[in-house]
Amino acid sequence: MTTTVARAGGTVSGAPRRPAQGTRRRHPSKTRWWVVLAFLSPFVIGLATFVLYPVVATLYYSLTNFQAGSYRPVRFVGLNNYRTLFTQSDNFWIAVRNTVWMVVIMVPLRTAWAMLTAWLITRVKRGRNVYRTIFFLPHMVPPVSAALSFIVLLNPVGPLNKLLGLFGIGEPGWFSDPAWSKPSLVLMALWAAGNTMVIFSAAMLDVPRELYEAADLDGAGPIRKFRSITLPALSPVIYFSLLTGMIYAFQYFTEAFVVSGSANVEASSNELIGYPARSLLFYSTELYQQGFSYFKTGYASAMAWLLFLAIFAATVVFIRASRRFVHYSGGDR
Repeated sequence: MTTTVARAGGTVSGAPRRPAQGTRRRHPSKTRWWVVLAFLSPFVIGLATFVLYPVVATLYYSLTNFQAGSYRPVRFVGLNNYRTLFTQSDNFWIAVRNTVWMVVIMVPLRTAWAMLTAWLITRVKRGRNVYRTIFFLPHMVPPVSAALSFIVLLNPVGPLNKLLGLFGIGEPGWFSDPAWSKPSLVLMALWAAGNTMVIFSAAMLDVPRELYEAADLDGAGPIRKFRSITLPALSPVIYFSLLTGMIYAFQYFTEAFVVSGSANVEASSNELIGYPARSLLFYSTELYQQGFSYFKTGYASAMAWLLFLAIFAATVVFIRASRRFVHYSGGDR
């Protein structure tokens, strides 16, 4: 703010106004600590209540025999819950094998399918946005709704098997057959890969056209151009898709839980999770069953901490290994 200062022989406009006598301006770095804390309090309270406390509580419960809703006194048992998991639980190892199967099979197939659909869309000259929207829409469907829709579609007497029967093709049992249950979930994951497809599509459009023109002049074929140009340019997106997909697959829950509980309405409540024949018993569904069906809170807490350590270790290994295969533009890593 400026003012006019009178001087002998005229006035000077634009001189800054000086603060009144006896007043001081507070420096921003001298703001009172309680004001800063008041503004941070919603975040601090939320972090402490919903993140820090559950983490510390589950670590403590994993070392006890605590059962939610039980009147039994909580007793410290040390590593007994972890020992039971590794030596006395058949469901634990079945859940681990099923979860690893999804990580090894579903994640690479979903990434490859998203990359293929993105490549096909970039080759379309007219209606590209329409096709991109069609492929992306399944990702917007809630997982529960998608699982229920696939239960109807892949019913042994459902529309897909009737269509296969018209061509004389064998009719799989899908979710009612242990050999086909996990491939059916993979099929559902491919159907909903639109979000990854969009990322791959944007990355493909970002590859410089000059590189392909130079490859054409050198006589390179489509396979050589894909291997030498497209694949290195897409390596950061492939890395992102595989890493996030791996973390998601380790915690795979919703689709398997809905399918297990809805595919067979005649099964007892104890057989719903993991149906059929425990082929859909994943680590997260077994953790849910132990913690919220059997109320073995200490046992489930130990499972949760093992899952955290497994995801953390796999992520660290994946990040270190990616330094050899991921290529960023400009050579920066």
